[in-house]
Amino acid sequence: MTARGVLQIHSAPPALSPHIEWAVAGIFGVPVKLHWIEQPAAPGSLRAELAWQGRTGTSSEIASSLATWKLLRFEVTEEASPGCDAVRYSCTPTLGMFTAAISANGDIMIGENRLRAVLTLAKAGPGDLLGGLRELHGPRHPALGGSMEAELSLLLGDPWDAELEPFRHASAGAPVRWLHAAG
Repeated sequence: MTARGVLQIHSAPPALSPHIEWAVAGIFGVPVKLHWIEQPAAPGSLRAELAWQGRTGTSSEIASSLATWKLLRFEVTEEASPGCDAVRYSCTPTLGMFTAAISANGDIMIGENRLRAVLTLAKAGPGDLLGGLRELHGPRHPALGGSMEAELSLLLGDPWDAELEPFRHASAGAPVRWLHAAG
C-alpha cells in the first residue's frame, strides 16, 4: 500500500539538519535534501517541510527516528489509506510524542478504551492506586493529568498544539518539497 504525508520540522538546531536528512533518507531509501530556512519563532533554529509518498506506516518510522533527538519540534502526518486511518505525530522537547488518529475532516478520533481510561483516571481518589500514582507521578507524567477536563485535553493533544502553534504560524508560506520512496 502507498501512503502520502507531510513531515514538518518546526525547529531544529542547525547542527542536526544533516542528521535529520540522513535519518529520513534511511527510511525512504533515497537521498534527501531538505530546504532549511530560519525559524523566526526560535531564533538560531531552522525549519523544513517535506511532502512524502511511501509505504503505509512510514509516518511512524519517521516519528520514531526523529523523536530520539530531544531538541526537535516536529509533526508528521500520514493520510488515510485503504484499511488505515490517517495519523498525526507531534513532538516537542518538553512534552515528548503525541499520536492521534485523524478523521477525514481533520478531527482527532479517540477510541473507546482511551475514553474509558479517562473516566477511570478522572474518578480516582487520593486513597486508591490510581490516585496515588497521580499524586506521585502526575507532575512529571502527562498521562496522569487528573480531572476529566485535563485528561480529555491530553487526549486531544492540547498541550502539544499550544506549544507548536507559534512555530506553525511562523512557517506560513514556507516551501514544501515532494519525496517519493524508491521501493
